[in-house]
Amino acid sequence: MFVRPILLAAISFSMPIVARAGAPNVVIVMTDDQGYGDLACHGNPVLKTPNLDQLHNESLRLTDYHVSPTCSPTRAALLTGHWSNRTGVWHTIMGRSMLRAGEVTFAQLFRDAGYETGMFGKWHLGDNYPFRPEDRGFTEVMRHGGGGIGQTPDYWNNAYFDGSYWHNGKPTPVQGFCTDVFFDYAKRFIRKQKANGKPFLAYIATNAPHGPMHAPKAFTNAYKQIENKGLRHFYGMIANIDDNVGALRDFLADEGLAANTIFIFTTDNGTSAGAKIHNSGMRGNKGSPYDGGHRVPFFMHWPEGGYATGRDVNGLSAHVDVTPTLLSLCGIESPEHLTFDGVDLTKALRGHSANWPDRLLITDSQRVKDPIKWRQSSVMSHRWRLVEGKELYDIQRDPGQRLDVAASHAEVVARLQKFYDKWWDELLPTFQEPAIIVLGHQADNPARLTSHDWITTKRSPWNQKLVREAMNGDANTGYWNVEFSRTGDYEVRLRRWPEETNAALDAALPVGEMVPGVRPFRANPGIAIHPVVAQLRVGTVIYTTTVLPGTREAVFHLPAKAGVTEMEAGFVSEDGTKHGAYYAYVSGPVESAGTP
Repeated sequence: MFVRPILLAAISFSMPIVARAGAPNVVIVMTDDQGYGDLACHGNPVLKTPNLDQLHNESLRLTDYHVSPTCSPTRAALLTGHWSNRTGVWHTIMGRSMLRAGEVTFAQLFRDAGYETGMFGKWHLGDNYPFRPEDRGFTEVMRHGGGGIGQTPDYWNNAYFDGSYWHNGKPTPVQGFCTDVFFDYAKRFIRKQKANGKPFLAYIATNAPHGPMHAPKAFTNAYKQIENKGLRHFYGMIANIDDNVGALRDFLADEGLAANTIFIFTTDNGTSAGAKIHNSGMRGNKGSPYDGGHRVPFFMHWPEGGYATGRDVNGLSAHVDVTPTLLSLCGIESPEHLTFDGVDLTKALRGHSANWPDRLLITDSQRVKDPIKWRQSSVMSHRWRLVEGKELYDIQRDPGQRLDVAASHAEVVARLQKFYDKWWDELLPTFQEPAIIVLGHQADNPARLTSHDWITTKRSPWNQKLVREAMNGDANTGYWNVEFSRTGDYEVRLRRWPEETNAALDAALPVGEMVPGVRPFRANPGIAIHPVVAQLRVGTVIYTTTVLPGTREAVFHLPAKAGVTEMEAGFVSEDGTKHGAYYAYVSGPVESAGTP
């Protein structure tokens, strides 16, 4: 059993946990929505990935490696070594994509061991304090907002090319395709650490090839024969990733860093688009409880560590194993009171274990406000897959999961159900522990809240297309769980459009420019609304103010006591139509440096 008690509070280390002399550097490249079959080395008959194929040929390969079936949950488990549901991250929106403050990331552990830690690309674990990567151990950050470029928390009108991303917390204009930018900033970070003589961990998490599908024309030209524009650009994005991986490996070699750098390539869930062409014989894709939703590539190359030739490791493994294994490979001891749901695979990877243990693992896709038992779940052993508590597949004889053999293997079903029941019962109490946005903290003041993170049972305006369309109604509004960090006076500014637009509440916005690929979020007209009243609820207290034509924001000044509460905000038009405040800016008392 690999169940561990929850970590209830953030770790504070009284003494540094220093890595050994000559400890390796670490580079982790994790792409978004690229499945196991979206690589030429895995048999894809159309896609060309020469650099990733070379990495595959020179790496240890986990062939039965599993993640969560969607974005944020995989990131939470990878970074912490804890089950996604334990961390509070079981969805990608609705306030369920924010990594609880008590969770400790590998960035914190590596930083405390003397590493410089960089994060580049897609975070998707919260855009406010204390959830941002710079709050969770990363010393250098270059990222977009939300779960993808053009989503609601992202800088307005971003669309894969040019735009602005958050560099160490500040919006920074960039030029070029997003993936190129993230790899470029990673190289700058690495070069700086080499000059300073510091070991480094670079976590490069691309938003590509997540939709909407956009790729530079130079990388889609090879796929002109594919009629489906989205798939053509999906492959173009992967081809661009492949090019960047090759360039990064050449860069590391040129800098004399390749030999002692652990280079990992993996992805965050099954394919979102590639199953139309090739899915390595698996059933299901992104979001699915079948293997096609969560079995993904994992390559690890480290010449000085003895991982420089192609070798398959077929034992069952998962995202929760990455943090404890990396710590072990790098000689970093974790605090004794920090436990993991995953295991250190080092001995098994080095061939010291004759047989991989017949362990049990669980993955699921909730995508709801509160987790539902057995929903989109798979209980896995090396041989078996129990799907949603009912269907049983012998994965060794039936890798495509076509024949349900539950009726003839009742004892296997019972064993896997018992494991899941114990896992669920342990995690169940933690589901009520909310992730809470802190307001008035010196690290994030003013705080910028968005509808992406509304707590709701329905659907939130999670991307800028939905914001442009003025998605509205009682079913499409929600609240934020917040904590006022100190008692005092706060200012809350409600906006229909984000600050960077400088647009009035009742303004219509023009269609944005097109980019290569499918229709971008910004290529939709920004519909005008005509509010007459703005409302703000803090706990049980409701504030209202009149909204005049041409006003850019509705401003509230209110006293607040330190503590946790709910905050809900919106606008009401003369005909009674309600729109949530898609953006809210909260300023308040700033904690002094000595305030605990």
